[in-house]
Amino acid sequence: MTNEIWFWIIFNAVIAALLIVDLQFFHRSSRPIEIKEALLGCAFWMSLAALFNLGIYYFRGLDDALSFLTGYLIEYSLSIDNLFVFLLIFQHLKIPEQYLHKILFWGILGAIIMRTFFIVFGILLVNKFPGVLYIFGAFLIISGIRLMQGKGDHSNPEENFILRVLSRLFPISHGYEDGHFFIQNKKKRYAATSLFVALIAIEFTDLIFAFDSIPAILAITLDPFIAYTSNIFAILGLRSLYFAVSKLFSLFHYLNYGLALILIFIGIKMFLHNVFIFPIGISLGILFVILSSSILLSILNPKQN
Repeated sequence: MTNEIWFWIIFNAVIAALLIVDLQFFHRSSRPIEIKEALLGCAFWMSLAALFNLGIYYFRGLDDALSFLTGYLIEYSLSIDNLFVFLLIFQHLKIPEQYLHKILFWGILGAIIMRTFFIVFGILLVNKFPGVLYIFGAFLIISGIRLMQGKGDHSNPEENFILRVLSRLFPISHGYEDGHFFIQNKKKRYAATSLFVALIAIEFTDLIFAFDSIPAILAITLDPFIAYTSNIFAILGLRSLYFAVSKLFSLFHYLNYGLALILIFIGIKMFLHNVFIFPIGISLGILFVILSSSILLSILNPKQN
């Protein structure tokens, strides 16, 4: 138990230190992120996740290491949908490129807090009421079918309920005000800038997608540390991934079908948990085949404009 507590303390301390260094040293000033820097960022976070996975293998064994890897890949894959929605939100609000990293930094920090709450609550719920796995499974299957039919899109910022509420709570300034989230007008009243509107929009988007991703990780493991760390690593890699592939989203037009199949597979896995337990290796293989096939199909059969 003592070792387990130290794992939590060290992990969170390292992640907090990395975020502080990122904000204070590498991105202190607002500037556009070039694709080379984004690719290096992707490589860094993926390499860090791989090293952490080796650490899990060393301290906790093969099963936990495979559970982490499967959970990480699932969460990372499902996050691609988030990025596509982020792109639409930024385009709709006409956010300048130099401010995107700041919005994504604070947005992902908020997502970490939300995901932590959902994971803890989800594990407590499953442990208290095991039958809730069937509800989670049904939800994932329905979500997968809707995504395959093109009905799972939450990307229209104009119809975002949260944004309509926000405009009633604060005066909205449609400028960017040197990267500030709030400004004071001549009457000393605070007004939210377009950057804050974008931040709230992506937080709301992540909240919606968490209803898919958290049941998905709980289908892989109910170990709080594995579920939490795999989620955190997947979320932390999102910023770099966004800048690396934001201009390439339209090329992978079959990816949504792959993500839909993943959700359906995980939902079925939940339904069968009392009948047949899918070995982690098989789940990982199925995940890899679905993702690689959807990407390959997109490349071989490009979308016609």
